[in-house]
Amino acid sequence: MFNGNSGMVKIILSVLFFPLFFQDAFISFAWGAGDQLWMMLGKRLFLLLPVFAIILGCWVSIASLMTALIRQRRIEFLTLLLVTWWDLGKSIVYFWGGIVKFALNLLAALVGLVKIISLGILSIVQELVFMPFRLIRNASQNLLGSPVPWIAVYLTLFWCIIEALIFTYVTTPLVMDVFSNITGEQLHPYFIRIPLFIFLLFIIMGSYAVLSTFVAAVKSKNISSILGIGVIETVALFVEVVFLYREFVDSLVPWFAQYSENFQLGIFGTLAFACFAWFGVRSLSWFLFAAHGTPLLMQVIQGKGMQLFRGAEAPKVRLISVSPEFVNKIKEESSWIMTKGEELLASLMLPPLQVVASGINFCTLLLSGSHLFELPFNNMQTISNSKTLIENIFRRGTRKKVSERVPEKASEKSLESVEEKELIP
Repeated sequence: MFNGNSGMVKIILSVLFFPLFFQDAFISFAWGAGDQLWMMLGKRLFLLLPVFAIILGCWVSIASLMTALIRQRRIEFLTLLLVTWWDLGKSIVYFWGGIVKFALNLLAALVGLVKIISLGILSIVQELVFMPFRLIRNASQNLLGSPVPWIAVYLTLFWCIIEALIFTYVTTPLVMDVFSNITGEQLHPYFIRIPLFIFLLFIIMGSYAVLSTFVAAVKSKNISSILGIGVIETVALFVEVVFLYREFVDSLVPWFAQYSENFQLGIFGTLAFACFAWFGVRSLSWFLFAAHGTPLLMQVIQGKGMQLFRGAEAPKVRLISVSPEFVNKIKEESSWIMTKGEELLASLMLPPLQVVASGINFCTLLLSGSHLFELPFNNMQTISNSKTLIENIFRRGTRKKVSERVPEKASEKSLESVEEKELIP
C-alpha cells in the first residue's frame, strides 16, 4: 500500500493507517490457531476481545484526531479522547479480573450447591424416617382432641372383624357339610370362607345395633319399645348361641375332655356355656367401647350424620404434614440459589460488557463528542436500557448546543430554561 508513494506521502499514510502494521499480528496471536488447545482457549478467552477493542480504539482515535481540526472545543474533545483510552485500559483490567472473579464465584457456587444437595438429601431422608412418627403423633392428637369417639368406633369395627374371623374359622366345617349335602359336591374352603365372613360380620354388627337400640329404649323408659326390642334381642341371642357360640363351645369340648374322665357336656350344658360366653363377650365389649362406637356407626349407616357434643373446639391438626423446619430450609436455600445465580450472571456479563462499552464510547465520542456509558459498571443495575441511553445522548447534544448559544456569564437558571424550550417539540 505504501510502496508506490513518495517519502512524505508515505509518512503521512503510515501515520494515518498505523494500525495496519500490527493488527494482523495481534489478531493472529490472540486467535492462537497453531497453539495447543489449552493455550488457544486461554488466548481467545483473555486476549481476543481486548485486542479487537484496542484496534477499534486506534482507528476511531485516528478519525477523531482528524475531526479535531474542525471542532470548537478541541481541548475538551482531546481530553475526552484520553479519558476514553484510560477507560479502555481499566475495562481490560476489569475484564481479566472479572474472569478470575467469575471462576471463584462459580467454584463457591458449586461448593454451595453440593452442600445444599447433600443437606437436602439428608433432610428428605430425615423427613421420611420421622414421617411415620409424625403421622402417629398427628393421628393421636386428632383422636384425643376430637369430640367424636373415634377410638370407640375403630375398636367396635375391629372387634366385629375379629369375632367374624373367629366364627368363620369355627363354622366353616359345618357350612361345608351343609353345602356338600345339598349339592353333592365337596366345595373348597376358600369359596366358603369369604362370603361366610361377610355374612357373619353383618350378623355381629347387627347384634350390637340391636343391643344399642335396646339400651336406648330402656333409657327412654318406653315400655312398648322395650318389649319389642327385647323379643328381637332374645331371637338374636338364640340365633348367635345356637349357630355361632355353640360351635365355639363344641370346639372347646376336646380340651375339657383332656383333663376329665368320661366328660359329657350335653345339649343343655353346651347351650348354657354358649349363653354364658355370649353374655360375657357382649358385656365386656359393650361397656368398654361398643356403647360409644355403635350409636355413631348406626347414625352413619342411617344417613343422619354424627351428632357431636358441643364443647370447646379441638385444635385442627393436619394428619400428613411436613415439618416447618424443612419448609424454612427450602425457602432459605431457594433464595440463596436465586441470589447466587444473579451474582454469577453479573460476574459473567459485566467483564466483557466493560470492554464492549469502552469501544462504543470511542464511536460515540467521534459522532457526538461525549461518552455513552459511564465506566466501570459496578452491577447490572448500572447498565441503562436503550431508551434511557438514547434520551441521554439527545439531552447532552441539546445542552451542548444551548451552551454554545448562551453567553458564558449567563446564569444556570437561564441555561436550564433555554434547554427546556429546546427539548419541548
